[in-house]
Parts: sequence; C-alpha cells; structure tokens
Amino acid sequence: MKVALSETPDPTSEGEHAEDNPAGRLGRDMFSLVSELYPICRSITGDGVRRSLDIIERTIPLTRSEVPTGTGVFDWEVPKEWNVRDAWIKNARGERVVDFRTCNLHVLNYSAAIHAVLPLAELRRHLFSIPEHPTWIPYRTSYYRDAWGFCVTQQQLETLRDDEYEVMIDSSLTNGSLTYAECYLPGTSTDEILISCHICHPSLCNDNLSGISVAVFLARELLGRGHRYSYRFLFIPGTIGAITWLAHNQSRVERIKHGLVLTCLGDRGAFHYKRSRRGAAEIDRAMAHVLRSSGGPHQILEFSPYGYDERQFCSPGFNLPVGCLMRSVWGTFPEYHTSADNLQFIDPDALQESFDVCRAVLELLEQNRTFRGTNPFCEPALGRRGLYRSTGGGSVDPGNLALLWVLNLADGAHSLLDIAERSGMAFPVIAAAANELASHALLVEAESESQR
Repeated sequence: MKVALSETPDPTSEGEHAEDNPAGRLGRDMFSLVSELYPICRSITGDGVRRSLDIIERTIPLTRSEVPTGTGVFDWEVPKEWNVRDAWIKNARGERVVDFRTCNLHVLNYSAAIHAVLPLAELRRHLFSIPEHPTWIPYRTSYYRDAWGFCVTQQQLETLRDDEYEVMIDSSLTNGSLTYAECYLPGTSTDEILISCHICHPSLCNDNLSGISVAVFLARELLGRGHRYSYRFLFIPGTIGAITWLAHNQSRVERIKHGLVLTCLGDRGAFHYKRSRRGAAEIDRAMAHVLRSSGGPHQILEFSPYGYDERQFCSPGFNLPVGCLMRSVWGTFPEYHTSADNLQFIDPDALQESFDVCRAVLELLEQNRTFRGTNPFCEPALGRRGLYRSTGGGSVDPGNLALLWVLNLADGAHSLLDIAERSGMAFPVIAAAANELASHALLVEAESESQR
C-alpha cells in the first residue's frame, strides 16, 4: 500500500476532492465527526464523556460501563464525577471578561466550584496563560487535588485592571461514576487486536479527537467484513480509564495479541510510532514495515514509561504488545494542549492517511501466517504451473522473485512478515505470492497442519 503524504486542500472547500474521490469523502467524514465532538466539554468523568459516546454510537455499536466513585482499581481509586455548567469572570461593570461559553478550555478542568468577589492580586494566583503565545488558551487540569482556576490568553490577562472581579464556576464534584465504552467485533478467533483512544480531553482536535475519529471509522469498516482476529475498540478516559478497564478485565487480557493506542493523528506531521515495551512484538514489526513501505517520512521511537495509555497496557504486570501511533508527537508541537489545537490545525487528508496506515497494519496482521512448502527439495517447476514468467534472460521479475522468496523461507518457522522483512519486499507482494502458491498446493499453512 502506498500512503501519500501530500498537502491537503482547504477542508471547507467543495469540488472534485469532496464529490468524486471516495478516499477524500472518508477523510471529510472523519473530519465531520471531529467537528461534532469538538464543542463538548469532556473530562475523565462526567456527562461530556456520555454525550460524546452518544454521538459515536450513531456510527458503531458500543457497550458502556459505569464504574462507581470510590471503586478500587489496583493502586488507584475511581474519583468523584465532575460536571460543569457555566463559569465566568466579571469586571466591576458586570461584563464577562472570561467566559466558559466561548471556550470550555477557560475553566481549569476538574475545577472546584466557587462564587466570590476577589481583588486582582488574589485572582491572578488562579489564572493560567501562555506568555509566548498571547492569543492561545492553555489546557490545564486539577484531577486529583482540590483547586479552582481559569485558563486565559495572555492578552486577556494583560487587560485586567487593578480592580475587584466576580468569579463564578458552577461545577460539581459528586459521587457518581467513571464512564468508558467498548466496541467488540468477534472474529473467527478469540485472539484480539486492541485499539484504544482516550476520550477525556475537551476541545482539542489533534489530541485526541483525531484518534477517536480514526478508531470509529476503522471499527465501522470492520463491521462490514469478515476477519480472523476479534477486535476490541476502547474509548476510555486517559490513565484512570485504562487502569480501570485493566482492573476489570485482568483475566481476559491474555487474549490481546496486538494493540495500538491512537492519538495526534490529524495534523500534517510525519508519522511516529512508539514501540511496545517488548520492543520487537509483531505489532512493532508490522507498523515499522508499513511505515517503511509507505515511502513517507516517519520515525520509530523506542518505548518509554511516559506518554499515553500504552504505559498502562505495557506495565510490567501486563506487558501487553501495545504500541502508540502518532503523527506529531505529544508535547513537541506548540499547539499541544492549547486552544490552537482546533479545527484549523487538522485536516481531512491527514486523517485519511492515518486511517490508511492503521488499515494497512490491520490487514498485515490478518494476513500474516506461517507456511510450509510441500516441495522443499529444490525449486518446484513453476513454469509448467503457469506461475513463472516464461521468457528468460532478462532482469528478475518482482513477482517471480516474491515467489522464490516465499518458497525458500516457507519452512514452517518463518511468517510472511519474516519473509517480507528479510527480502525487503512489501508485505502485500509477499502475501499475494503466498496465496498464489497455496492455490497450487505448493504451500500449506503450518498452524493448520499442526492442528490435524
């Protein structure tokens, strides 16, 4: 599969790109889902998550779980549920100089409720801004501490006069529950591929509405076809959601044979893949192969115990084969966790390319099998079977070369991915050669043979 990494047209433009190109339409559909989810104020708990799942459930089936506040999950505890209805700062004339209704990032996420009149000097201790980007609003949180605050632009901060201000945050922290959802698609095998994305961020498009959108449309495509693996798509709050899911599914995680955490997939940056803790798991090799074959810029990152929920899935007690796919890496682009991570920062073509990479990896995993040749003593006569180019003396035909590589390494010990890596040929070429050889009874699947 060739994954193009070209610049995209304006996502709001019409014309041939939108009307006649199915791939373009898919990118626009993914962008539309991001646009619909974008205004919702989400957090690690609360109604914003539920509203977001309502929207996702219009496209794919979901099974939801509500885990009560106070539930012990390994070394953690499910926190109180947070909801916010309104928030503002008013000047002495009663004007809203900071307004939650214009941008939900204005409120410190998980902020405690407050209604008070404060002098500017005291108010400033509860304000967060980004001096180097004076028009951007930062995204800040106070999940596990009792605090209140507002996030403002540096320009707003500088316009505040030495006066008294009325501040109001109409929020609640109550005994409720943590919400997460799963889309489980059974295959012919109970072995699972896990796709996970976090659903706790408010109005941030790249981190992580892009990952949610790619996951939703991958699940939608898999709904309409048969597949060998079973697929489990998780829509969970970051960190505490993954910990909660793992705590409630500890006895079943051995079914997970491959996994991906999806995030930051809507910007125009090069692809980055962070390996699982295992380092050379099949998912790590499959992703490296697909990105290398794409011909586009990419980088393979080694595992580190910091980042997204791959660090929970890869914690030593589980050590699951779960990596993380991104375009620009979290924390390395200035828009990260700011109001500049908006609908203008992502584009449909980037979402489409991310979808294409994920789909190619899933197709590779589905097709990656181990074969044994039925005629291992020298090359079989391919010509009389119509499998070999009949005219000799010229350069090596790539199709013929793929056949020869498969025949040579199909010894019951090498998978098709092994053969693709060693030959330097793209996996789809090797898989096609194996299918052709198997159709002529020159290969048998090693797993099937061992089960007889």
